Amino acid sequence: MDTKPTAGYSATVRIEYPNTVGMLGKVTSAIGMAGGDLGSIDIVSIDRNLITRDINFYAAGTEHIHQIVKEIKKIPHITIKQVTDRIFAVHHGGKIETKIKYPINNRDDLSLVYTPGVARVCREIHENPKHVYNYTIKGNTIAIVTDGTAVLGLGEMGPLAALPVMEGKAMLFKEFAGINAFPICLDTKDPDEIVSIVKNISPVFGGINLEDISAPRCFEIEERLREGLDIPVFHDDQHGTAVVVLAALYNALKIVKKDLGEIKIAVSGAGAAGIACVKLLISAGANPKKIIIADNWGIIYEGRPDGMDKYKQELAAITNPKKVTGTIHDAVEGADVFLGVSVGGLLTRKDIIKMAKNPIVFALANPVPEISPEEAQPYARVVATGRSDYPNQINNVLCFPGFFRGLLNARVRRITRGMEIAAAQALASLIKPDELNEDYIIPSVLDRRVQLAVARAVERVAREEW
Repeated sequence: MDTKPTAGYSATVRIEYPNTVGMLGKVTSAIGMAGGDLGSIDIVSIDRNLITRDINFYAAGTEHIHQIVKEIKKIPHITIKQVTDRIFAVHHGGKIETKIKYPINNRDDLSLVYTPGVARVCREIHENPKHVYNYTIKGNTIAIVTDGTAVLGLGEMGPLAALPVMEGKAMLFKEFAGINAFPICLDTKDPDEIVSIVKNISPVFGGINLEDISAPRCFEIEERLREGLDIPVFHDDQHGTAVVVLAALYNALKIVKKDLGEIKIAVSGAGAAGIACVKLLISAGANPKKIIIADNWGIIYEGRPDGMDKYKQELAAITNPKKVTGTIHDAVEGADVFLGVSVGGLLTRKDIIKMAKNPIVFALANPVPEISPEEAQPYARVVATGRSDYPNQINNVLCFPGFFRGLLNARVRRITRGMEIAAAQALASLIKPDELNEDYIIPSVLDRRVQLAVARAVERVAREEW
């Protein structure tokens, strides 16, 4: 169960009760006494004798929802007509659909969009393949590809259970950047098969967004697809996370008046996100000799015998030159920045106290951070998480819609470090100097300026580089 009520556990209870003064207050008090947070209250029907209302509330878990409902049932003269889990309600029937752009009302319309008129467009594309971007959905459509092996913080869930996440991702692409995105959940974990399938379906799409594929397989899959396709391939768990982390760090460093090239960084997690973050930070100017990374086997160093792969070995060769050993608890000692992309509940206040003066803590594990903001804040100058119910949410949605918008606008084949750094700089610059503070280092995911700023930055660099 979560630590406090959240929108992730939201329910609506429909109740009927006598139309007398004080009844609603008893219900809202019961919700509060049971530890729930009250949401909206709507009247469904009302007459002289009875009132029916829908009451929304937030809970800390599924069992907590049941507990709150039980407390409401205890109130005399209250009848519960229905309880709806709002999360499942919004997913009913799926969250996305296709729509046609032109109505078909008569034979003339049919001739325009289908045979015989469509044959002319087919011939045009056959003779001039680049025109596929003008006359089909390709120029504004991407595939969201997963094998379900690393779903959110849930781990390996398979392609069926991964589908709701991919649908949600498609919604975000459309809502924030106007991009058509379609979920492709593959029933295979074989990198060769994944690469082959994506290559074979690629003619429909203007870009490929890889999602929730476990490391280190995700690195190989992305590398091979980038080499084999003429459209951009972006693994959001890697590069989307890295861009937003860099943007947030740019602003956090302004607050503590430290330089990216001088700080010591301790990183927990050497999966897709951790490795990508480290690589981008180094490209942006962080000193690799002042970076220490830890994973399940402890601190990574050159020559470590256990738990290494070629991607960790590449980082071990340039980071932690003193070959510090131990765990993340040893790595954070004297660090200016802690970056967690691993598991919840990893650190305590004692670890933050051991860090350098004015430490920056990015605890991004979801839903439970590596250290709770409540525990870290008395000792850290700046704290960020991946959660929406705390300040400074570092969320990939701040990057990927606008990033792909820029890529599609520029029609580039490759993604570069320059594009990623430009996106991070654009994102950071949206917070003006007089707005910047410890609780506001990164824009809100609902800030409509974000995607346009990121798209313009990516498109500008793309045109300069290509």
